[in-house]
Amino acid sequence: MEIQTQTLQTNKSDRRLMLFDLALGGHHGNYIRYLIDYWCEQNLSGSLDIVVLPQFLEVHADVAAITQSRHPKIKLIPITEAEVETLNSRKVVLSRVVRNFQEWDLYCRYASLLQATQSLIMYLDTCEIPLFVGKSSPCPFSGIYFRPTFHYRYFQGHQWSGKDKLQQIREQLTLSRILQRPKLKTLFCLDPFAIKHIEQFSSRAKVVYLPDPVAIDGNDNPRVESIQINLGIEPHRQVFLLFGALDGRKGVYQLLDAISLLPDELCQQLCLLLVGGTNSAEQTKIEAKVKAICQHKPVQIIQRYQFIPETDVTAYFHLADLVLAPYQKHAGMSGILLLAAAAGKPVLSSDYGLMGEMVRNYQLGHTIDSTIPDEISKGLTHYLLSSDSLGDRVKMQEFCQQHSVEHYTHLIFDNV
Repeated sequence: MEIQTQTLQTNKSDRRLMLFDLALGGHHGNYIRYLIDYWCEQNLSGSLDIVVLPQFLEVHADVAAITQSRHPKIKLIPITEAEVETLNSRKVVLSRVVRNFQEWDLYCRYASLLQATQSLIMYLDTCEIPLFVGKSSPCPFSGIYFRPTFHYRYFQGHQWSGKDKLQQIREQLTLSRILQRPKLKTLFCLDPFAIKHIEQFSSRAKVVYLPDPVAIDGNDNPRVESIQINLGIEPHRQVFLLFGALDGRKGVYQLLDAISLLPDELCQQLCLLLVGGTNSAEQTKIEAKVKAICQHKPVQIIQRYQFIPETDVTAYFHLADLVLAPYQKHAGMSGILLLAAAAGKPVLSSDYGLMGEMVRNYQLGHTIDSTIPDEISKGLTHYLLSSDSLGDRVKMQEFCQQHSVEHYTHLIFDNV
């Protein structure tokens, strides 16, 4: 898509807000959709330009559809395929660093071409190094900071390693520089426990806790029964759900190893749902492991390797008895905790970092060292044998209310 500068002339008194997000899947579509909805409901003045990858129009087709129909001054602007081809992979550290600079250059280019009067970088973590070395934004900007970890040493049971210490020093040095950038208006942070530590740095910008948003649709999702029938879940089994990107980061292999450790009488009670996208290599590896387990254990394992439409996502959580989140040393928040709490379902979660702290603080379920299959197996056993329900349903709802879509959108537009 070629952008002609001359077509973008605008009255300088009008606000031209640019959202910049070159990520896909997960929460990225919802974050943007909620902001579009708010803009339209409040009939905000000015214009809203949303710069995304071309694939965003397919992966988040629902967002693309509402953008075209809701408001004439809201535009989804994909970067060009040629620009996509120049971007490095994120799989290797050095390549990822180079990509961060490439994305920053794209951010600056589009902010200039769109004559943005202000911008919101939806994934500020990717801009840390460019900002640290002194790169300047063409306009005042704010950003959402996803994964601070330098304060994890204060969390219950955290094992403080030499690597963690180096990471702490790096993050603190980087943050102290970023917060001095003259055009940074607001640093939104998704970790409530990090705020008091970030505020200790001298800052020209506001530091605001931004709750990860979740839409609550009640307990009467009409799709639950039909999905349950279509999946062929055997009626006597407890449904354990692993949802999202099915890969090593999510702990799928440790989970499968844990199930292989369960005695047959517990396997007979269990239906494991593996639902979400993955690449072909991961899928082949997971399928082989599932096949081997099912040959020796009377467990039902249902696999759905596909993107789930937003209208069906909450239905999967409502039909689950236990939601699994055995992430492997995951930094930051996970929408899985929010979706589970909104459905009133307990989680079996990694005890590491922000996720572990959230589960403990809000009594969302049970935490385990998810890097050890035997510990996951003990967690599964505890749920299957316990007569007491895990988690506190009242606190789950309190957790959801604090992470409402309304709270998220108000905080964004009150502070950008």
